[in-house]
Amino acid sequence: MSTHEPLTDRDGGSAPTGTESPARSVGVSGPDRADPDPGRGGAAGADAASGAGAEPGVDAGAGAASGAGAAAEAEGDAGAEPEPAAAGRRWSRDLLWIGAVCVVVLLLVNAFVARPFGVPSGSMEGTLEPGDRVLVDQLAYSFGDRPQRGDVVVFDGIGSFLPYQDEPTGLRHLLTQAGLAPGGDTVYVKRVIGLGGDRVTCCGTDGRLRVNGVPLDESAYLFPGDAPSAVPFDIVVPTGKLWVMGDHRSASRDSRDHLGEPGGGAVPEDRVIGRASWVLFPLGRASSLDRPAAFAAIEGTGGHGEQR
Repeated sequence: MSTHEPLTDRDGGSAPTGTESPARSVGVSGPDRADPDPGRGGAAGADAASGAGAEPGVDAGAGAASGAGAAAEAEGDAGAEPEPAAAGRRWSRDLLWIGAVCVVVLLLVNAFVARPFGVPSGSMEGTLEPGDRVLVDQLAYSFGDRPQRGDVVVFDGIGSFLPYQDEPTGLRHLLTQAGLAPGGDTVYVKRVIGLGGDRVTCCGTDGRLRVNGVPLDESAYLFPGDAPSAVPFDIVVPTGKLWVMGDHRSASRDSRDHLGEPGGGAVPEDRVIGRASWVLFPLGRASSLDRPAAFAAIEGTGGHGEQR
């Protein structure tokens, strides 16, 4: 509506120019002013009251309510996320948490419980083949138990097989301990033949290796065609150390090859990482690495302070 359109009085005529608009109270009938047609006036008043500000045919109250509801619904829709997107984000967060927990658990298990190692050479052939993956039980000797004759052990050869090599330090040492870095050329896998205090000799007139004077039957694990040792020796294993040999004697550099070096070829027990308990891979060779029954004949004959 134009702001210059002349005002209209109640009778439909134009208000005189220059006159002030009647006060809002003027439009309300009072006792001094009678409506010539009360019925018409009342109806007109009702129509004016009900129709003010509303479109024809639309209830004003219903329109206001529906408008407020639509505004609230629009606001709610604008603030709410689509359900599939929210569910997808929750699922992604859950996966991240699960992945993080799995990594932490794996690292802890790898560092303190069990750890896989690869067999790099044929020095244990007959029992382990090159490329085999063995699972090493790192808790086998952690609660008062000690290595036993016949155990296949994985150990760090620094200070025995590698007497002049420095031990890794810093970050590499931590990564190796956690199983995140390979042990490298300092880690070996061999079979325990003698314990601290044992006298190990080879070979008698029967060609057998003896421990504390008891001949050892090695047919269950010795590589076919190999002799117990092509090099004669007679050694008393120092206390707290182990005499270890490979099952493929003709292809193994073991305690025999380090007799003239510091430590005399014996491996300190505290350098043992754990007992090789299972072959994991290849799947066709998966099996447990049990202690051969032949070593039971040597029990009680010495070693670890036992009387011979």
